[in-house]
Amino acid sequence: MTAQDLYRIRDFVPDFDAIAAEFTERSAALAARTRVVADLRYGEKPREVLDVILPERPIAGAPPHVFVHGGYWRSGEKHNYHLVAAPVLAAGGVAAFVEYDLMPHARLEVLVDQVRRAVVWLQAHCPDFGADPARLTVSGHSAGAHLASYLAASGPEEDRPPALPNIQGLFLLSGIYDLSGIPGSFLRDEAQMTEAEAAAWSPHLSSHNSLRRIIAYGEQETAPFLEQACQLHRLLVSSSGNADLISAPGLNHMSVVLDLADPEGFLGKRLHDLVAAPSPSATGDVAADAIM
Repeated sequence: MTAQDLYRIRDFVPDFDAIAAEFTERSAALAARTRVVADLRYGEKPREVLDVILPERPIAGAPPHVFVHGGYWRSGEKHNYHLVAAPVLAAGGVAAFVEYDLMPHARLEVLVDQVRRAVVWLQAHCPDFGADPARLTVSGHSAGAHLASYLAASGPEEDRPPALPNIQGLFLLSGIYDLSGIPGSFLRDEAQMTEAEAAAWSPHLSSHNSLRRIIAYGEQETAPFLEQACQLHRLLVSSSGNADLISAPGLNHMSVVLDLADPEGFLGKRLHDLVAAPSPSATGDVAADAIM
Protein backbone atom coordinates (compact mmCIF):
# COMPACT_ATOMS: atom_id res chain seq x y z
CA MET A 1 0.00 0.00 0.00
CA THR A 2 1.39 3.39 -0.99
CA ALA A 3 1.59 5.92 1.83
CA GLN A 4 -0.53 9.04 1.45
CA ASP A 5 1.25 12.20 0.41
CA LEU A 6 0.57 14.63 3.26
CA TYR A 7 1.13 17.57 0.92
CA ARG A 8 -1.67 16.51 -1.43
CA ILE A 9 -4.40 18.53 0.25
CA ARG A 10 -7.15 17.28 -2.05
CA ASP A 11 -6.87 13.83 -0.44
CA PHE A 12 -7.62 15.24 3.00
CA VAL A 13 -10.33 17.81 2.22
CA PRO A 14 -13.41 16.05 0.81
CA ASP A 15 -15.05 19.30 -0.33
CA PHE A 16 -11.85 20.70 -1.86
CA ASP A 17 -13.47 21.66 -5.17
CA ALA A 18 -16.53 23.19 -3.52
CA ILE A 19 -14.37 25.37 -1.28
CA ALA A 20 -12.21 26.45 -4.22
CA ALA A 21 -15.38 27.38 -6.10
CA GLU A 22 -16.51 29.40 -3.09
CA PHE A 23 -13.23 31.32 -3.17
CA THR A 24 -14.04 32.37 -6.74
CA GLU A 25 -17.70 33.15 -6.08
CA ARG A 26 -17.11 35.21 -2.97
CA SER A 27 -14.22 37.04 -4.64
CA ALA A 28 -16.37 37.96 -7.65
CA ALA A 29 -19.17 39.15 -5.37
CA LEU A 30 -16.81 41.35 -3.36
CA ALA A 31 -15.23 42.79 -6.51
CA ALA A 32 -18.69 43.61 -7.85
CA ARG A 33 -19.53 45.80 -4.87
CA THR A 34 -16.16 47.50 -4.40
CA ARG A 35 -13.73 49.57 -6.42
CA VAL A 36 -10.99 47.37 -7.83
CA VAL A 37 -7.96 48.87 -9.56
CA ALA A 38 -6.75 45.83 -11.47
CA ASP A 39 -3.45 44.78 -12.99
CA LEU A 40 -1.24 47.58 -11.78
CA ARG A 41 2.21 46.83 -13.12
CA TYR A 42 5.14 46.42 -10.73
CA GLY A 43 7.42 44.88 -13.38
CA GLU A 44 7.69 44.12 -17.07
CA LYS A 45 6.65 40.44 -17.18
CA PRO A 46 3.00 39.60 -17.96
CA ARG A 47 2.26 38.32 -14.44
CA GLU A 48 4.11 41.11 -12.65
CA VAL A 49 0.89 42.87 -11.73
CA LEU A 50 -1.23 43.46 -8.64
CA ASP A 51 -4.79 44.47 -7.82
CA VAL A 52 -5.80 47.13 -5.29
CA ILE A 53 -9.24 47.16 -3.66
CA LEU A 54 -10.30 50.46 -2.12
CA PRO A 55 -12.74 50.99 0.77
CA GLU A 56 -16.15 52.47 0.03
CA ARG A 57 -15.34 55.55 2.10
CA PRO A 58 -11.59 56.09 1.87
CA ILE A 59 -9.92 57.81 4.80
CA ALA A 60 -6.60 59.61 4.76
CA GLY A 61 -3.78 57.46 6.03
CA ALA A 62 -5.63 54.18 5.55
CA PRO A 63 -3.64 51.06 6.46
CA PRO A 64 -2.48 49.09 3.39
CA HIS A 65 -2.50 45.30 3.45
CA VAL A 66 -1.11 42.85 0.88
CA PHE A 67 -2.27 39.25 0.42
CA VAL A 68 -0.10 36.65 -1.34
CA HIS A 69 -2.06 33.66 -2.66
CA GLY A 70 -0.98 30.04 -2.55
CA GLY A 71 -1.17 27.22 -5.06
CA TYR A 72 2.04 25.31 -4.30
CA TRP A 73 4.01 27.86 -6.35
CA ARG A 74 2.63 26.30 -9.57
CA SER A 75 -0.97 27.60 -9.72
CA GLY A 76 -3.31 30.32 -8.48
CA GLU A 77 -4.72 33.63 -9.66
CA LYS A 78 -4.93 36.74 -7.52
CA HIS A 79 -8.52 37.62 -8.46
CA ASN A 80 -9.78 34.36 -6.94
CA TYR A 81 -8.62 35.57 -3.54
CA HIS A 82 -10.24 38.99 -3.47
CA LEU A 83 -12.58 37.66 -0.77
CA VAL A 84 -9.74 38.19 1.73
CA ALA A 85 -10.21 41.94 1.28
CA ALA A 86 -13.35 41.85 3.48
CA PRO A 87 -11.66 42.13 6.91
CA VAL A 88 -9.14 44.61 5.49
CA LEU A 89 -11.93 46.88 4.24
CA ALA A 90 -13.78 46.44 7.53
CA ALA A 91 -10.68 47.83 9.26
CA GLY A 92 -10.73 50.86 6.94
CA GLY A 93 -7.79 49.51 4.98
CA VAL A 94 -6.70 49.26 1.36
CA ALA A 95 -6.20 45.68 0.15
CA ALA A 96 -3.71 44.57 -2.50
CA PHE A 97 -3.29 41.18 -4.18
CA VAL A 98 -0.01 40.17 -5.77
CA GLU A 99 0.47 38.03 -8.88
CA TYR A 100 3.72 36.25 -9.64
CA ASP A 101 5.13 33.74 -12.10
CA LEU A 102 4.56 30.02 -11.63
CA MET A 103 6.82 27.00 -11.41
CA PRO A 104 8.15 25.07 -13.24
CA HIS A 105 8.46 27.77 -15.92
CA ALA A 106 9.99 30.16 -13.36
CA ARG A 107 12.38 29.20 -10.60
CA LEU A 108 11.62 29.74 -6.95
CA GLU A 109 14.12 32.59 -6.55
CA VAL A 110 12.19 34.48 -9.25
CA LEU A 111 8.93 34.13 -7.32
CA VAL A 112 10.54 35.35 -4.10
CA ASP A 113 12.01 38.34 -5.94
CA GLN A 114 8.69 39.18 -7.60
CA VAL A 115 6.76 39.23 -4.35
CA ARG A 116 9.43 41.40 -2.77
CA ARG A 117 9.42 43.85 -5.68
CA ALA A 118 5.62 43.95 -5.76
CA VAL A 119 5.35 44.95 -2.12
CA VAL A 120 8.20 47.46 -2.39
CA TRP A 121 6.38 48.99 -5.38
CA LEU A 122 3.10 49.13 -3.50
CA GLN A 123 4.66 50.75 -0.46
CA ALA A 124 6.19 53.45 -2.66
CA HIS A 125 2.80 54.09 -4.29
CA CYS A 126 0.66 54.03 -1.14
CA PRO A 127 -0.01 57.79 -1.34
CA ASP A 128 -1.66 57.19 -4.73
CA PHE A 129 -4.38 55.25 -2.89
CA GLY A 130 -4.60 57.42 0.21
CA ALA A 131 -2.78 54.78 2.23
CA ASP A 132 -0.12 55.24 4.89
CA PRO A 133 3.04 53.31 3.90
CA ALA A 134 4.11 53.21 7.54
CA ARG A 135 1.15 50.95 8.36
CA LEU A 136 1.84 48.25 5.76
CA THR A 137 1.04 44.65 6.74
CA VAL A 138 1.08 41.44 4.70
CA SER A 139 -0.59 38.04 4.82
CA GLY A 140 -0.19 34.88 2.77
CA HIS A 141 -1.69 31.41 2.59
CA SER A 142 0.17 28.14 2.01
CA ALA A 143 2.88 28.77 -0.61
CA GLY A 144 1.87 32.43 -0.34
CA ALA A 145 2.79 32.38 3.35
CA HIS A 146 6.16 30.94 2.38
CA LEU A 147 6.74 33.72 -0.17
CA ALA A 148 5.45 36.41 2.21
CA SER A 149 7.89 35.27 4.88
CA TYR A 150 10.76 36.45 2.66
CA LEU A 151 9.48 40.01 2.86
CA ALA A 152 11.23 40.05 6.23
CA ALA A 153 13.87 37.37 5.84
CA SER A 154 17.02 36.48 3.93
CA GLY A 155 17.69 33.07 2.45
CA PRO A 156 20.79 31.19 3.63
CA GLU A 157 22.46 31.59 0.23
CA GLU A 158 21.70 35.29 -0.34
CA ASP A 159 25.13 36.92 -0.34
CA ARG A 160 23.88 40.48 0.14
CA PRO A 161 20.95 42.01 2.03
CA PRO A 162 17.86 41.97 -0.21
CA ALA A 163 15.76 45.07 -0.89
CA LEU A 164 12.79 44.57 1.42
CA PRO A 165 9.73 46.67 2.20
CA ASN A 166 9.27 48.15 5.65
CA ILE A 167 6.33 46.19 6.99
CA GLN A 168 4.73 46.30 10.44
CA GLY A 169 3.38 42.77 10.63
CA LEU A 170 3.07 39.42 8.87
CA PHE A 171 0.12 37.02 9.06
CA LEU A 172 1.43 33.65 7.84
CA LEU A 173 -1.40 31.15 7.36
CA SER A 174 -0.89 27.41 6.77
CA GLY A 175 2.55 27.99 5.33
CA ILE A 176 5.31 25.66 4.18
CA TYR A 177 8.51 26.57 5.97
CA ASP A 178 10.65 23.46 5.42
CA LEU A 179 10.75 22.74 1.70
CA SER A 180 12.87 19.60 1.93
CA GLY A 181 9.84 17.34 1.39
CA ILE A 182 8.53 19.14 -1.70
CA PRO A 183 10.92 17.81 -4.42
CA GLY A 184 9.87 14.23 -3.63
CA SER A 185 6.17 14.95 -3.16
CA PHE A 186 3.32 14.76 -5.69
CA LEU A 187 4.60 18.15 -6.88
CA ARG A 188 7.78 16.66 -8.37
CA ASP A 189 6.39 17.02 -11.92
CA GLU A 190 4.08 19.98 -11.39
CA ALA A 191 6.55 22.34 -9.68
CA GLN A 192 9.84 20.56 -10.39
CA MET A 193 11.43 22.10 -7.33
CA THR A 194 15.01 20.96 -6.90
CA GLU A 195 16.62 19.96 -3.63
CA ALA A 196 18.97 22.91 -4.03
CA GLU A 197 16.04 25.31 -4.29
CA ALA A 198 14.39 23.74 -1.26
CA ALA A 199 17.55 24.27 0.79
CA ALA A 200 18.07 27.82 -0.46
CA TRP A 201 14.51 28.96 0.25
CA SER A 202 13.37 27.17 3.41
CA PRO A 203 12.35 29.73 6.05
CA HIS A 204 13.44 27.45 8.88
CA LEU A 205 17.02 27.80 7.56
CA SER A 206 16.80 31.55 6.96
CA SER A 207 17.55 34.75 8.89
CA HIS A 208 14.43 36.66 9.94
CA ASN A 209 14.04 40.35 10.69
CA SER A 210 12.40 41.41 13.91
CA LEU A 211 8.75 42.39 13.53
CA ARG A 212 5.34 41.18 14.63
CA ARG A 213 4.31 37.83 13.13
CA ILE A 214 1.17 35.76 13.46
CA ILE A 215 1.71 32.12 12.49
CA ALA A 216 -1.62 30.40 12.06
CA TYR A 217 -2.84 27.03 10.85
CA GLY A 218 -6.02 24.98 10.81
CA GLU A 219 -6.55 22.43 13.52
CA GLN A 220 -7.34 19.83 10.83
CA GLU A 221 -4.20 20.41 8.74
CA THR A 222 -1.95 17.49 7.86
CA ALA A 223 1.19 16.91 9.91
CA PRO A 224 3.70 18.93 7.83
CA PHE A 225 1.68 22.13 8.19
CA LEU A 226 1.16 21.64 11.93
CA GLU A 227 4.78 20.73 12.62
CA GLN A 228 6.33 23.41 10.44
CA ALA A 229 4.21 26.19 11.97
CA CYS A 230 5.39 25.16 15.43
CA GLN A 231 8.97 24.86 14.19
CA LEU A 232 8.97 28.36 12.69
CA HIS A 233 7.34 29.76 15.81
CA ARG A 234 10.09 28.31 18.00
CA LEU A 235 12.75 29.74 15.68
CA LEU A 236 11.22 33.22 15.69
CA VAL A 237 10.62 33.30 19.42
CA SER A 238 14.23 32.33 20.07
CA SER A 239 15.54 34.99 17.67
CA SER A 240 13.13 37.92 17.99
CA GLY A 241 10.57 36.96 20.62
CA ASN A 242 7.72 38.53 18.67
CA ALA A 243 5.58 35.78 17.18
CA ASP A 244 2.14 34.38 18.00
CA LEU A 245 1.13 30.81 17.18
CA ILE A 246 -2.57 30.24 16.48
CA SER A 247 -4.48 27.03 15.83
CA ALA A 248 -7.87 27.66 14.20
CA PRO A 249 -10.41 25.19 15.64
CA GLY A 250 -12.16 22.84 13.22
CA LEU A 251 -10.54 24.28 10.09
CA ASN A 252 -8.54 22.58 7.35
CA HIS A 253 -6.05 23.84 4.77
CA MET A 254 -8.82 25.19 2.54
CA SER A 255 -11.47 26.35 4.99
CA VAL A 256 -8.93 28.56 6.77
CA VAL A 257 -9.12 30.95 3.80
CA LEU A 258 -12.91 31.26 4.10
CA ASP A 259 -12.53 32.02 7.79
CA LEU A 260 -9.72 34.51 7.16
CA ALA A 261 -12.01 36.31 4.70
CA ASP A 262 -14.81 36.65 7.28
CA PRO A 263 -14.43 39.83 9.39
CA GLU A 264 -16.18 37.94 12.21
CA GLY A 265 -14.24 34.71 11.71
CA PHE A 266 -11.71 33.31 14.16
CA LEU A 267 -8.87 34.25 11.80
CA GLY A 268 -10.65 37.17 10.13
CA LYS A 269 -10.91 39.05 13.41
CA ARG A 270 -7.18 38.68 13.93
CA LEU A 271 -6.45 39.92 10.43
CA HIS A 272 -8.78 42.86 11.02
CA ASP A 273 -6.96 43.76 14.23
CA LEU A 274 -3.54 43.46 12.60
CA VAL A 275 -4.57 45.84 9.82
CA ALA A 276 -6.29 48.28 12.19
CA ALA A 277 -3.31 48.56 14.55
CA PRO A 278 -1.84 52.08 14.62
CA SER A 279 1.60 52.70 13.18
CA PRO A 280 4.50 52.74 15.65
CA SER A 281 4.97 56.47 15.03
CA ALA A 282 1.33 57.15 15.90
CA THR A 283 1.66 55.10 19.08
CA GLY A 284 4.78 57.05 19.96
CA ASP A 285 2.98 60.34 19.37
CA VAL A 286 0.18 59.28 21.72
CA ALA A 287 2.69 58.27 24.39
CA ALA A 288 4.59 61.57 24.01
CA ASP A 289 1.36 63.55 24.30
CA ALA A 290 0.46 61.67 27.46
CA ILE A 291 3.82 62.51 29.05
CA MET A 292 3.55 66.19 28.10
